[in-house]
Amino acid sequence: MKLRILAVGHKMPSWVEQGVGEYRKRLPRDMALEIIEIAPGSRRGNDDPARAVAHEGERMLARLGRDDHVVALDVAGRQWSTEKLAGRLDTWRHGGRNVSLLVGGPDGLDQRCLSMAAEQWSLSALTLPHPLVRVVLAEQLYRAWTLLVGHPYHR
Repeated sequence: MKLRILAVGHKMPSWVEQGVGEYRKRLPRDMALEIIEIAPGSRRGNDDPARAVAHEGERMLARLGRDDHVVALDVAGRQWSTEKLAGRLDTWRHGGRNVSLLVGGPDGLDQRCLSMAAEQWSLSALTLPHPLVRVVLAEQLYRAWTLLVGHPYHR
């Protein structure tokens, strides 16, 4: 199974690359983590934010695998404990499909992405900066995996 984070944004600071990279290398091969950057829609001047979100949605949908299990990260989604995430991760792993986790831009995810997602997950009720979301998401996926295998990281 591959875990794929499809995230709107580009040119992340080096600390994001380092943070995500650290957890990516800790995960086992059978749970490889990949980040796919989706170019943000134009938000200059009087550009309509809905149009930007729609363009981001098109780009995101085009990058999904045909049989991916899709999880949309959305403020209106369910909040999961680490234990609940570990259970979800175990279910995903035994389902035999790749998992794509969708992270929208500053105006959220396109409705088409939300509609096609099998699950909607909220990392927090707090508003998090998009670069930080990548690191938190990578760390939580790693933490959930350590819980599944009895690794002492999760204490």
